Amino acid sequence: MSIAMELTTPALLFPAISLLLLAYTNRFLSLASLVRSLAPQIQRSESDSQEQQDQALLQLKNLRLRIGIIRRMQEVGVLSFIFCVLSMLLIYLELPDAAFWTFGISLGLLIYSLLLSVLEIRISQRALDIFLDNLEK
Repeated sequence: MSIAMELTTPALLFPAISLLLLAYTNRFLSLASLVRSLAPQIQRSESDSQEQQDQALLQLKNLRLRIGIIRRMQEVGVLSFIFCVLSMLLIYLELPDAAFWTFGISLGLLIYSLLLSVLEIRISQRALDIFLDNLEK
């Protein structure tokens, strides 16, 4: 079974993947900045109550988890980009079946990256809910 796919088909993903990687990098940089700003607060927490110390440790645990997820989002996004480029190369080399499956892998990786993004957003939202609950107390 031979699948006809033009070079423009995988090329359509280039701007989408590039923008996703930029968004992921911005998320990572925001979290890195937040971690750096929390460092003095955590160091001061030795004189704080046990509840405040526990809260700070929960924040750090949450941030570590989110940073790990964002790192995986970036890695999978880059792999998606690589498979997209490889698909274009295979089209150029006139290997349409291999190009088709490689492009499919690229799409699958992109979907996985987006699912990781949803997971990270949900974790972020839960952290904000906890923070807001503490403000209300």
